Amino acid sequence: MSAPVRLLVVGAGQRGTWYSRLAVQTGHAEIVAVAEADPARRAAFAREFGLPEVSVFDSWERLAGRERLADAAIVATQDAMHEEPAVLLAAQGYHLMLEKPMAPEEAPARRIAEAVTAAGVIAAVCHVLRYTPYTAALKELLDAGRIGRIVSIQHLEPVGWWHQAHSFVRGNWRSAAVSSPMLLAKACHDVDWLLYLADEPVRRVSSFGGLAHFRADQRPAGAADRCLDCSIEPECPYSAPKLYFPLVDAQPPSEPVHWPLSVVSAEASTAAVTEALRTGPYGRCVYACDNDVVDHQVVAMELAGGGTVSLTMTAFTPAEHRKTRMFGTHGYIDGDGHSIRLVDFRTGADETVSIDARGSGDHSDGDAGLVSAFVAAVAAGDAGLLRSDVRTSLAGHQVVWAAEEARRGGTVVSLP
Repeated sequence: MSAPVRLLVVGAGQRGTWYSRLAVQTGHAEIVAVAEADPARRAAFAREFGLPEVSVFDSWERLAGRERLADAAIVATQDAMHEEPAVLLAAQGYHLMLEKPMAPEEAPARRIAEAVTAAGVIAAVCHVLRYTPYTAALKELLDAGRIGRIVSIQHLEPVGWWHQAHSFVRGNWRSAAVSSPMLLAKACHDVDWLLYLADEPVRRVSSFGGLAHFRADQRPAGAADRCLDCSIEPECPYSAPKLYFPLVDAQPPSEPVHWPLSVVSAEASTAAVTEALRTGPYGRCVYACDNDVVDHQVVAMELAGGGTVSLTMTAFTPAEHRKTRMFGTHGYIDGDGHSIRLVDFRTGADETVSIDARGSGDHSDGDAGLVSAFVAAVAAGDAGLLRSDVRTSLAGHQVVWAAEEARRGGTVVSLP
């Protein structure tokens, strides 16, 4: 049996920790070092994975000038903090698993791609939707020509009302200046996935959208700055107590604190969560935050072959699986992440394919699929075991940046 793949983790937050657990669960990887600035997260991560003090660093900068500690690195820092550690680690010979998006802007993302190419290392951006059983079934139908040539695609990314409030109003991705535009932070997944299925580059992009609701002029009369002080909190769909306190009761006592509660408090107790809502960012009124990212956006893409793709991303939905309709010359597909309905225009057949997947908690098995593929690729030295590379991810990001340019400028943007 081959030795396990040794992994260094840079950024021990929710995603970095989750990917690390999945890597260990493959049985073919071990966590050997971590770099994390937050002392509580750093200590918790070291305890969970049994890391000695010599393998625990308070910043990725401390890795500069050192011999390589592992075969590969998981880079899961905040969006704007990916560039420097990714470039450094690639130059040191680490294979990279990089949380999406690569970077908020094109120049640093391109620098990462160039560093990976120059170093000749394997790199995977965490576009986990490529790795779900649902995607595999859908891709098989398309590649077999079951609906002929794709003419148009209609896709809905239902962010979910509470997820928008948690992550994109109160949370770390609330501000384009601090993290990245909403379309990049949340839906670069979707753009990458749509391009994977369409199997064509994008020629032109237009986009519309904005921040319709989570702003001061939409604040109801009588609303307080914090939910715990608010007289109308029981009637508010975005109430922090209504979101987080039930998660305390649902938290298994013997397990690490589950997301999204884990982002609010390291301890799953009523007292700890109350204190977090009293003093921390997750207890703020959604109409009194420093957020500026959109809560709805539509993107229209024209493919190189003349086909069209529309993407709608909106906060004002349940938090559900994406919904996609594909219109082909010989048939029609309607998918919702659980099942695929296919209508064949040639025979009149109408069939439904059900998908065996766990649900939406880890992107319908996509997280585990990506991590397993990355570990296998590093172990075998074979980047072909991955479903995309860093250049493919960069091309998808370029579509997102073009959409943002189109939205802000009211224009149609052409891509090379």
